[in-house]
Amino acid sequence: MSFIVWILIGLAAGAIAHRVLNSRGGFFGSLVVGLVGALVGGELAHLLRLNVTNGFLDQLIVATLGSVLFLFVWKKVFS
Repeated sequence: MSFIVWILIGLAAGAIAHRVLNSRGGFFGSLVVGLVGALVGGELAHLLRLNVTNGFLDQLIVATLGSVLFLFVWKKVFS
């Protein structure tokens, strides 16, 4: 997957996570949350042995779930 697609997935996943958890985050906040969430979601998918393809929708779902989890933990620890 190209670098630009990876950035777009991270940005979308971060924005969705901010909406789900009703938190504030601008462009860079959403991007960081989305990229970290993609790493978290990817690791969880690997640990759970989920068969995730390289499709855009699969990657977006994994990144979004990881982003929501990451942002939830972040808010609990630092609030």
